[in-house]
Amino acid sequence: MTTPLPLDGVRVIEICNVAAGPYCGMLLADMGADVIKVENPEGGDTLRAWPPITDGYSENFASLNRNKRSVTLNLKNPEDRELARQLAAGADVLIENNRPGVMDRLGLGYSALRELNPKLIYCSISAYGQTGPRAQEGGFDLTIQAMSGIMSVTGEEGGAPVKCGVPLADFAAGLYAAYSISSALRGVAQHGQGTHIDVPMLGATLGIAALQTSEYFGSGRDPVKLGSAHPRNAPYQVFRSGDGYFGMAAGNNALWKSVCQTVGREDLLADERFVTPTTRAANQRALLEILEAEFAKADSTTWLERFRAAGVPCAPINRYSEVLADEQVEHMQWVQPIELPNGVKTRTFGSPVRFSLVDTPIRRRPPALGEHNDEILGALQAKVTEPAR
Repeated sequence: MTTPLPLDGVRVIEICNVAAGPYCGMLLADMGADVIKVENPEGGDTLRAWPPITDGYSENFASLNRNKRSVTLNLKNPEDRELARQLAAGADVLIENNRPGVMDRLGLGYSALRELNPKLIYCSISAYGQTGPRAQEGGFDLTIQAMSGIMSVTGEEGGAPVKCGVPLADFAAGLYAAYSISSALRGVAQHGQGTHIDVPMLGATLGIAALQTSEYFGSGRDPVKLGSAHPRNAPYQVFRSGDGYFGMAAGNNALWKSVCQTVGREDLLADERFVTPTTRAANQRALLEILEAEFAKADSTTWLERFRAAGVPCAPINRYSEVLADEQVEHMQWVQPIELPNGVKTRTFGSPVRFSLVDTPIRRRPPALGEHNDEILGALQAKVTEPAR
C-alpha cells in the first residue's frame, strides 16, 4: 500500500503571482495538497512571461508551479467571482498575495469567505502586512531587502549596496506562510475554526535575520558589511588561493587547531590575537593576510582536499552548473525530470525534504493556463447557473 503524503486530502486555492505565494503553494503541493491555481485569463501569473522561455513556456514558472492545477477566472467579473467563492467554500486553505484591501473589494476577503466556510485557513502574503502605516505600500524582493537591512550587511566594506542574488524576502515569506498554514491545519482539526494568517515579507525577512537583530539589541551598534567574513567567528570566510577562491569555516577552537596543523602554522595557536573565536574575529584582517600567504602556495582543489581530510568544513565557490552536478545532489536525487505543458522535457529542482516512509514526487507537471477549467469549474458553473426552486 502506498503511504499517503502528509497533506493528502487538503485542498488549497492559490490566488497569487510571481514568487512568494506560488512558492508557498508549491511547498504545500509537494506535501500532497491539491493546489488549484486561480489565474487571470489574460496571460495568467506574470511569471509565465519570464525567461527562459522554452517553446512558449517559462521554465521560471515551471520551477514554482509543479503539482498544481490551473483555472482561469476574471475576478472583476461577477460570475467569475462567484465561482471563486464556490471554490473557497469547498477548500481548506486559500493563499493570496495581493495588496491589502484588494480581496475585500472583490468580495473575496477573509470576512466574506469565513461566512461561507468557517473552517477556511486564509493566508495573506504582502509586503508589510495587512494593517499599519505601510500596509498600502507595494513591495518586491528588492525593496524589502533594502528596507529590512539585508542590503546594509551584504557586500564588501565600503561598497555600494547590493542585494542577495537569491530573492530571500520572497522565499522567506513563502516558507513562513507554508509553515503557518501547516500549523493552522492542525488547529482546525482540533477545534474546527479557521483563521486569517498575515505574512508580511518585511517581518519574514527580519525573522531570518535573528543574528543581526540580536547583535543590534545586545550592542546598540548596527551590524556592518563584512564581505564573506563573520562578525563573531574566524577563520570563517572566502579565501584566495593560488588559482582562485574557496570557502572555509573553522567556527570553534578544535577546528582552528586543525587549520593550523593543515597549513603548517601551529605557532598561531599561541598567538594571543587568535586564542578564541572572539579574538580571532576581532583580528581577522591580520589572520586573513597570514592565511592567504599560505594559501597562495597551492590551488583551491588542493586546499579543499587537505581541509576535508582534516575534517574542516570547506567548499568550492560553485556556479549553479557545478553544484547541480555535485555528487551529493545526485545522490539525493534532487534534480528531477519535468515536462512542460507542450511536452518538452526539462529538469527542475524538486523537494529537498525526505520522509522515511514516503517520497515527495512530482505528481503533476506545471499546468497550462486554464488547463483544468472543465475539470474543476464545470460542476461549479452548473451549480451557479442552476435556477432556484
